[in-house]
Amino acid sequence: ILVAASLMRIKAKMLVPRPDKNAQGEDIDPRKELVQKLLEYKKYKSVINKMSEMEKNQLSRQKRGNLIKELNKISEANDIEVELQDIDLYKMLKVYHRVTEKFEDRKANPHHQVIQYPYTMVDQKEMILDKVSKQKELAFVDLLADNPDKIAVIFNFLSILELIQLNLIKIKVGQGFNNFWVSPIE
Repeated sequence: ILVAASLMRIKAKMLVPRPDKNAQGEDIDPRKELVQKLLEYKKYKSVINKMSEMEKNQLSRQKRGNLIKELNKISEANDIEVELQDIDLYKMLKVYHRVTEKFEDRKANPHHQVIQYPYTMVDQKEMILDKVSKQKELAFVDLLADNPDKIAVIFNFLSILELIQLNLIKIKVGQGFNNFWVSPIE
């Protein structure tokens, strides 16, 4: 925006025939200020490019995160025996108190345990196909009688839906609540 405004100002001064004069009485070129700013910008841009190249070069030379060297330097700089001389019973008690609080906090946090269900879709589909092949019609309630567990019911229902989609079984719906029969497709 600044460059565009400067260019517009220069163009306007060039079109108006009133020349500006400096203290010595010479004509002032309105483009001179813009040229100086552009030269300064070019100089800074070249310096930035050189500095970024230097940074890349320095980063490629210097390895970061060498933990063992840093720990060795710290242990050499700090004498551990001197630190042990400054420990008293009060400081040890404070550290013990903080450690026991952290331990109690960890014990109080809820833990989530993932339990593997004893059912799989493949096993349930095979079981349903086996039962349906032995009987011509099997009530859905009879399928649930073996495993009345909520998860088993979900697995059985999903297996029935998948078997219907694969055209291996069909469903005959009766009247009432949960009243349908599963039969094989011939």
